[in-house]
Amino acid sequence: MLTADLNQLDNYRVWFDRNPDALIASSFPIHSAVGARSTAVVYMEFDPDFLLERHTDSAEEIVLVLEGTLQGTIGNEQAELTTGQLVVIPAMVPHSFHNTSNTTARAVGFFSSATVISTFDSPVQPISRRVLVTPTSAEEPDPALA
Repeated sequence: MLTADLNQLDNYRVWFDRNPDALIASSFPIHSAVGARSTAVVYMEFDPDFLLERHTDSAEEIVLVLEGTLQGTIGNEQAELTTGQLVVIPAMVPHSFHNTSNTTARAVGFFSSATVISTFDSPVQPISRRVLVTPTSAEEPDPALA
């Protein structure tokens, strides 16, 4: 049985140059390298005012807000998402999320593929990369994606 405890994850903290003081803690507890065949899961904790900058993902994603408020931009549409709400993001559609609250926001993303390629408009720091891939082996995880 493949399980993950969202309360016990080793999250990686990343940021974008536009606002280096606002961070996101995230990890991919479920993906191809840990045995998933057709799904991946990303867990995210957004600092207040953190903007997960515009990017595309190679697979469809459903984002569920666990806590807080996120302003989501999916393609040309915008919506405020609060605790208990979710949004479907088609594969390769540009999207971003901004924590507009003054508290930490938490969300989980569920992907329709066990390996996901994410391409950002701006480099993700501290690794200075625009393209991130879920790990291809448990021995060599991507430091931004766990």
